[in-house]
Amino acid sequence: MVLWVLAKSMVRSRLQYSASHAVRTAASVIFGMIYVAIWQGIGEQDPLGEYGTEGMVRYIAFNQVILWLTFTQYGLGLEERVRTGQIALDLARPVHLFVFAAGREAGSIAYNAIFTALPLFFIYDWMFGLAVPREPAVWLWTAAALLMAVYSALCIGYGIGVASLWTVEGRWFHLLNYSLNFVLSGFLMPLQWMPDWLQAVARASPYPIFHSVPAGLYMGKAGPDTLLVPFLWCLLLTAGALAATKLVRRKVEVQGG
Repeated sequence: MVLWVLAKSMVRSRLQYSASHAVRTAASVIFGMIYVAIWQGIGEQDPLGEYGTEGMVRYIAFNQVILWLTFTQYGLGLEERVRTGQIALDLARPVHLFVFAAGREAGSIAYNAIFTALPLFFIYDWMFGLAVPREPAVWLWTAAALLMAVYSALCIGYGIGVASLWTVEGRWFHLLNYSLNFVLSGFLMPLQWMPDWLQAVARASPYPIFHSVPAGLYMGKAGPDTLLVPFLWCLLLTAGALAATKLVRRKVEVQGG
C-alpha cells in the first residue's frame, strides 16, 4: 500500500511535465533511428553473424525501448534531500529509507514505461518490425528479466544516493554508472561481439541485466536459465542496499542543513 501511494504521487508529479516528456520521446525516436542507420550501413559490408542486419535492427530498436525502464534520476533524489536536510525526516519515517526512495522512483519508471517506452515500441514496430513473439513463455521470461533490471537499477541508484552523506559532490558516481551501463550492458552491440577481456568485465558486472539479458530472451537468443544471474545480482544488490541503510542510520551528516 505504501509503495502504491509513493509511486502514484510520483506519476502525478511527472504528468505536469507531459509536454517536455513528449519532446524527449521524439528525441529517443531520432536517436534510435541513428543507431539503426549505423548498423544498417555496417550490414551492407558485413553479414553481422547470427543476427543479420534485420536482427540487429530489432536488437537496437528493442534496447532503445527498454532503455527508459532503467533510467533513474540522480541518486533516486536522495542527494537533494541530503542537501536540504530532508533526509533526517525521511529516516524518522515508519518506512524503510530504501522502500521510500525506491517506491517514489518506481512511479517515475512506471510513467516512463507508459508514456515513453510503450509509444517507442509501437513506433519502432511500425518502422522496423520488432518481430513480436507469439509464445506466452517468451513474454513471461522477458517481463521477469525487465522487472529484475528495474529493481537492480533502483538498488544501484539508491547506493549512489546514500553516498551523498559522505561526499559533497557525488554526481560523478551517477555519470560513471551510466557510462558503464552503455558500454557493458550490451545496449549498442551484443556482448559476444566485444573483445574477450571486455566480455569478461561485462559478465562480472550487473550491467548485462539491463539490456543483454532482456533482449536475448525477447529475440529468442537465450533461454530462461539466463535469469539465474540477474536473480543473484538482485539478492546481492538488496544486501548492499540494506547494509548501506544501516551505515546511513549510524552517520547522518546533513550538508547545508
